[in-house]
Amino acid sequence: MRDINAMSANYQAKITALWTVFLLGTIFHTDLGLMPLFHGLSVTESVKAQNIDEIAPVLWGMLVFFTLPMLAIVGTVFTDLRRFRAIHFGMTVVYSVLNLIHLVADLLLPKIFWYQIAIMVLLFAIGLLLNLVSFQWWRDRPHKQVEVYGSPQ
Repeated sequence: MRDINAMSANYQAKITALWTVFLLGTIFHTDLGLMPLFHGLSVTESVKAQNIDEIAPVLWGMLVFFTLPMLAIVGTVFTDLRRFRAIHFGMTVVYSVLNLIHLVADLLLPKIFWYQIAIMVLLFAIGLLLNLVSFQWWRDRPHKQVEVYGSPQ
């Protein structure tokens, strides 16, 4: 019989899966062109048609927004430190707040693209689940090493 506690406490795998789904949804949302719209760029024109000097800060911001979760995935997989867990939880809360602001901004646009609202609602829900799992991981006790030179005790 499987240990139910071991299955439910695999926080690192859950967090990695949730961040991955979040990033995939973000790619979909960005490819639809809504992110540039909030920075005064046309949704119907490509980046090549824009003045790259004007949009470079936006692109750097989007890079940072996308890169931090990638680093969070790597950190989550490679460390179990309580300090990292606390920082990670704080980061998930910041991302949820940003997603809520983004969703509200999407709803205030003169022309609403409902498929983009749908992906933002999904991203926000995934973010809330990520907050919950990250909080649980932060509050969980770190795993103790029980192996001494090759043999469990």
